[in-house]
Amino acid sequence: MVFAQSIEEEEGYSREFTYGLNFNSNGGLLGGAMIKQVYHMDGKWYQFWALEGVEVKHEKENPVQNLQNGASFVRGKSNYLFVLRPQYGREYTFFRKAAESGVQVNGILAAGPSLGILAPYFIDYDRSNYVYDQNTQRYYLSGPVIISTEQFNPDIHNNESMIVGAPGVFKGLSEPSFRVGAHAKAGVSFEYGRYMESVTGIEVGMLVETFAGDMTMIPEAPNRNLFTSVYLTLYYGRRR
Repeated sequence: MVFAQSIEEEEGYSREFTYGLNFNSNGGLLGGAMIKQVYHMDGKWYQFWALEGVEVKHEKENPVQNLQNGASFVRGKSNYLFVLRPQYGREYTFFRKAAESGVQVNGILAAGPSLGILAPYFIDYDRSNYVYDQNTQRYYLSGPVIISTEQFNPDIHNNESMIVGAPGVFKGLSEPSFRVGAHAKAGVSFEYGRYMESVTGIEVGMLVETFAGDMTMIPEAPNRNLFTSVYLTLYYGRRR
């Protein structure tokens, strides 16, 4: 019985399924989410398939607030960028955890295609008619209030005081355009768990990604097709 247990611990596990949350330097507070299926190959080598879904933000994004109604919007932003990343990768186990305690350390390399989804960034723009009164030196509303929801364009929406808010991401997702790219990443994971079949871990590393086509998110800022980031993924799962 002891001999069988020692063999099981030496061979490790044959499959692992995990899911988690991604945090990265291009994604703000919360970057996205991922799922991952791992298969044992030979010795300390494993292969995996994974899918990540993240938002990529421009480094010049600057949220501001309308002082009249308290609504917020991102100054100068014309497009969201969301990315789906199918991945194939390899893991090498440097240190394997014991059956009922300890930490497992894995080295990770992965690559795959990237599907970029550019979604228009809409703003609510005040197109009401205002008349300037010379006597009071103030503008007054003449006629009904007209609030128009439009994709931000710096050539058209050049009066920031007329931006009264933003309707949110779901409005933009109804009119997407797509970009094709590729990515690669390298990282290290630290797995914890009370028992061998339980997985709780942290993965940290670096990712490089590139796209073909126009990737404008903020028209009046430098835009690029190559993105680099550092990331941290918190994940949980099961193995057998």
